[in-house]
Amino acid sequence: MSRLWLVRVVVVASALLALNYIGWRWVASVNWSVWWIAVPLVVAETYSVIDSLLFGLTSWRARRRPEPPPPVPDAAVDVFIATYNEPLALVQETARAAAAIRHPHRTWILDDGSRPELAAWAAQHGIGCIHRGADWTDRPRHAKAGNINNALMQTDGEFILILDADQVPDPEILERTLGYFEDERMALVQTPQYFVNVPDSDPLGSQAPLFYGPIQIGKDGWNAAFFCGSNAVIRREALMQLGVSRYAVELQDSVRQALRASRRVVRRARRTIDDPSLTELLTTIEQDAAHALRELQGGAGVADVTYEFGRRLREAERKVARADAELIAADLAAVGELAGAASDPAVGVPVLDPAALAEVIDRDWSAVGALAAVRELLDAVDVTRGHEAQPIMPLATISVTEDMATAMRLHAMGWRTAYHHEVLAHGLAPEDMPSMLTQRLRWAQGTVQVMLRENPLTQRGLSLAQRLMYFATMWSYLSGFAAVVYITAPILYLAFDVQPVTAYSLDFFARLVPFLLVNQLLFLVVGRGIPTWRGQQYSLALFPVWIASFTTAFNNVFRDRPLDFAVTPKEVGPDAGPRWDLVRPQLVAMGALLAASVAGIVRVALGDASVFGVSFNIVWVLLDLALLSVIVQAARYRGSTPRERQSA
Repeated sequence: MSRLWLVRVVVVASALLALNYIGWRWVASVNWSVWWIAVPLVVAETYSVIDSLLFGLTSWRARRRPEPPPPVPDAAVDVFIATYNEPLALVQETARAAAAIRHPHRTWILDDGSRPELAAWAAQHGIGCIHRGADWTDRPRHAKAGNINNALMQTDGEFILILDADQVPDPEILERTLGYFEDERMALVQTPQYFVNVPDSDPLGSQAPLFYGPIQIGKDGWNAAFFCGSNAVIRREALMQLGVSRYAVELQDSVRQALRASRRVVRRARRTIDDPSLTELLTTIEQDAAHALRELQGGAGVADVTYEFGRRLREAERKVARADAELIAADLAAVGELAGAASDPAVGVPVLDPAALAEVIDRDWSAVGALAAVRELLDAVDVTRGHEAQPIMPLATISVTEDMATAMRLHAMGWRTAYHHEVLAHGLAPEDMPSMLTQRLRWAQGTVQVMLRENPLTQRGLSLAQRLMYFATMWSYLSGFAAVVYITAPILYLAFDVQPVTAYSLDFFARLVPFLLVNQLLFLVVGRGIPTWRGQQYSLALFPVWIASFTTAFNNVFRDRPLDFAVTPKEVGPDAGPRWDLVRPQLVAMGALLAASVAGIVRVALGDASVFGVSFNIVWVLLDLALLSVIVQAARYRGSTPRERQSA
């Protein structure tokens, strides 16, 4: 408790200094004469201040859980090992370790690659192997989420331990986690992901000790620790309840969309009709659709609402049909009169007046069309979800990463989660930079997809703290845009004397320096010696990845453009060399920073620049270079040695 109160004191100090600094920046120091860089800079600083405040809030209720209670002896558990195209030896090692878990359970390999040799090996060792059935043919597969959803429908264990193909579990993993489920509202217990092939220097930033430590511990204090895709135990009842609930919600959304579209169709048709009786009829249908929408909003059943609206629609269709029949009879009579009056004596064949015929053909049939369109809209609501392989999808399929959205939906339904801070599985991290970039891009894309589709700030059922905890993780993936500004601003000042701040004055430094120092102190106090520098480096150094993740996820959500999904490779090719082409933007940025520094020094020597201003910006450049330098280490890294793996 004494350490927690120390954390809270530093959090309050950091928040006060942050708000004091950013408030002053907006009010008194933006150089509006160069607004095109001054405004982006202060916006980037505001982004960083919000990020700092969210981190402080996360740390406010850090929860150190006591020893978990022992598990219920007869708890039925299914262990799922999700795989697609990973090496067979790797999957087999994980499966053998899973089969050796001490608590009674059944082990299943979920092979999305449908490899017969893996199925044969599993059968020989008494391990189940589940493939996708024919129902999934030519339907969305939903990657790992679809793989697990498929397996959920073929198994029946009360709890599910989910493992990635490379995460080798310890024998006691279930004994250390199942006890949490004595709480009947506990849906999920997440444990850390730890990688045995990462050297102490961790050049690819794989271990994430800050996330699988203070951040998850802090989120746990707010009942917001979330599923990370592997090394987690989940209550089947919670998942199935979520699947049914989401089915009902999505069906309601489909009906709601159909009713709204119906109102628009009828409203447009009503404007083009001269017949008062038809106009009144269409007005009634529009009002019926509005009434149905209100009933849905009030909690009425979808079946009841659609049945009543359909009944009123059928009555309207009969009335319109009778009116149209009368019009058709009148039109036929008119055609007959026209034909009789315009016969050609030479041939004895009626000759119609083209203008009169066109008037009959071009009659406005919009009342019929409008009601037919409404009928089609209602019929298009797919109750059976025939476009999917199975109507119930317990794990979320709205992003390329299923974990965060699933946990957020569980929290919104009132379920609880726990973070058990003990390494109980040992995995493999990417061993080269291309693989690492693939992995980080996928994580970021999935997180941004969730933010754009189900923003936690607007989700019902979540507490305010839970909303902010989820939003904090999503917010962090927007850092790429701020990074571009933090790299550009000193270059513009040193090389071109573009100063985004009104003056590098005592006022400026008296506010900025204390905030930066206390913010770093917060990392030290919260982390308790955990190295956080590598994470800070990658927050800036991977700015092209973060920007690409946002733009591609945005295009996927709002423009329906596909995302390329790739499983992260776990092995390095024998002839692979450094891929400098993958970090070209960072290398260009580093070169520009160095060139700008030289330009700034030359300007000082010529008397064209302030020594103080140039000195401050060169320090800024050095910080940027220190952060970006990790990308050079990453590009040169060729994987861990056997000795490093053994020591890890």
